[in-house]
Amino acid sequence: MRGFIRALAMAAIPLLPGAARADEGQRVTVTGEFIDTWCYFSGVMGGTDAVVGSAHHTCAMWCSAGGVPVGLLAEDGTVYMVLKVGEEAATNGGQLLLSMASDTITADGMLYTRDGLNYIVVTEIVSNAGITRLNHEDYGVVPDFAVPEPE
Repeated sequence: MRGFIRALAMAAIPLLPGAARADEGQRVTVTGEFIDTWCYFSGVMGGTDAVVGSAHHTCAMWCSAGGVPVGLLAEDGTVYMVLKVGEEAATNGGQLLLSMASDTITADGMLYTRDGLNYIVVTEIVSNAGITRLNHEDYGVVPDFAVPEPE
């Protein structure tokens, strides 16, 4: 009986005013760059122009390998949190995303939004242009502002 009551209560939660529900998802095609979301949103490595492309490639691989969620920064500036890519079991730290860190790709997949955040489950990488932002020429391989000041 207790299991039935719990199931009934859980089923009623989406009906409560203000309860957040994920949408049903919609098929989308997005072109953008696979990014390291920690550095992009935190500003720890500089502005958003410094944490993309070739200047941030190695860090993006390290963060993905360490479990930081990978994002897809679309051409219009929208960031999608990448939940899964194809059939790869481990998205973060998986070989597929490690090999495509900082690459500009076109992805086909399902978009889900919840609480103002965009999530994408990538069904297929339609194209991969490689790293197209060659900003290491401006910022170096490790930007000066990313090196801590000596104490």
